[in-house]
Amino acid sequence: MRILLVSDAYPPEIGSGAKLMSELAQELAVRGHGVTVLTSWPSYKLAETHCADQFSERMMEGDVQVLRVETLPLHNSNFVTRGFAQLFAPYQFWRKLKKHENKPFDVAIVYSPPLTLAAVGRWAKAEGAKYILNVQDIFPQNAIDLGILKNPLAIWLFRKIEKQAYESADLITAHSQGNREMLIADNPKIGSKLRVLHNWIDTDMPVDASVDFRQTFGLQTQFVAVYGGVVGPAQGLDIILDLAARVTDLGDLIFLIVGDGTEKAKLQSRATRRGLANVVFKPFVAHAQYSALLRSSDIGFLTLDAKMKTPVVPGKILGYMAMSLPVLAIVNKESDAHGIIRDSECGYACNSDDVDMAEALIRRLYACRANLSDFGKKGHSYARRNFAKGGIVDQIEEMFV
Repeated sequence: MRILLVSDAYPPEIGSGAKLMSELAQELAVRGHGVTVLTSWPSYKLAETHCADQFSERMMEGDVQVLRVETLPLHNSNFVTRGFAQLFAPYQFWRKLKKHENKPFDVAIVYSPPLTLAAVGRWAKAEGAKYILNVQDIFPQNAIDLGILKNPLAIWLFRKIEKQAYESADLITAHSQGNREMLIADNPKIGSKLRVLHNWIDTDMPVDASVDFRQTFGLQTQFVAVYGGVVGPAQGLDIILDLAARVTDLGDLIFLIVGDGTEKAKLQSRATRRGLANVVFKPFVAHAQYSALLRSSDIGFLTLDAKMKTPVVPGKILGYMAMSLPVLAIVNKESDAHGIIRDSECGYACNSDDVDMAEALIRRLYACRANLSDFGKKGHSYARRNFAKGGIVDQIEEMFV
């Protein structure tokens, strides 16, 4: 089959969305499908080693055709600019696709956010494709919860876009049962075409043995709690500063934040003002070296802002589990991450407005540092059973019929 994957992020950009789409594209190509990826130009979430790379608007990467589109900034810009960029992006994406591809596709899979790219799936459907919408964040509700989207007219507009995106899709996938239930509660008419499709992960990720991030970052003897990803308003990483201030007596504990985003400079400034030497910031590492970063750490942590009301499950949980890394999740009470961590026994989770419990859990993990491998093994085993790439892609292929 001819498959079109539409996503605003794709390697060399770093992040869970880029990784998911890359793994899906490669796996579908291995299975004999003709795969075209339609994505934005690499400009955000790049490792320092990739910043000078040159790209073409049309490239073959293995057996996958990648079409890249220059757009207004879709990330790491003020919210007004980002809003306009999201509104214009579908038209820019479609124009680029038509420049290089005139033959209709059999299936179009659109990754959301941004939800506006659903228009590309709708247009592909009009030419005969089956349109599948993969919903990761429930927008605009998440932006409203965080106070990012306040203007009534803008809210009305994005609600209209949301309704059209859902109603025009042939199938909609949500990455957890909680997300499915929330989508149905707000959009009862889509229940019959809404499926739970867990995000997938390569549970046998190769590790670049030539890279030692403990050595690179000068953390050879520290107990390292790592966070790798976007530093934005949804993540609510401020709680880590409060947590770090409470555990300075654990002299070798380091909170390592590897990534970038709109909140990073503010977070660094606050950490400096508070004299928090146990919080270390580093830029994104290359996509191929992410597993080495996790292998160089003792635990993986993640946060979500308490104002979030959606059941989102951050993709980095799966990455930690795949690398047998114990997990500390400090997330909103609605997140389905609580259930995953409880069921897998891969670590601990608490609500993101409960710094007392977060402190108790990090101290518990620190105290049992000699036995952390038990958490890691259980997490890896759970990921193999529930999130292995092959099994999830089997489910996706079944949707093509």
